[in-house]
Amino acid sequence: MQATAKVTGVRITPRKVRLVIDLVRGKKVSDALGILANVNKSASPVVAKLIKSAAANAVNNNKMDESKLYIDTIYANEGPRLKRFMPRAKGSAYSIVKRTSHITVVVKEK
Repeated sequence: MQATAKVTGVRITPRKVRLVIDLVRGKKVSDALGILANVNKSASPVVAKLIKSAAANAVNNNKMDESKLYIDTIYANEGPRLKRFMPRAKGSAYSIVKRTSHITVVVKEK
């Protein structure tokens, strides 16, 4: 049995999210939440909330034991890009790409 939680369109680049999710991949849910509470990255609250959601899905929908849950799969893919322009000298413009992420967490019971 497994439970999944997803979040789409997070305004953090996938490269920055992957730094955080690499810390918790394969860990128990309680250990992962403890690690994320002490990580000073902008993606850590989002990933922690997503892991809590996946654990709640497992407990409430699939009747799994919360103390036996571990993170089986976690990944961040690239979402849609927001294309913006910044004005520059002499009437020109510089393009800016604001990236977004889709994050997925799968938890299983040992």
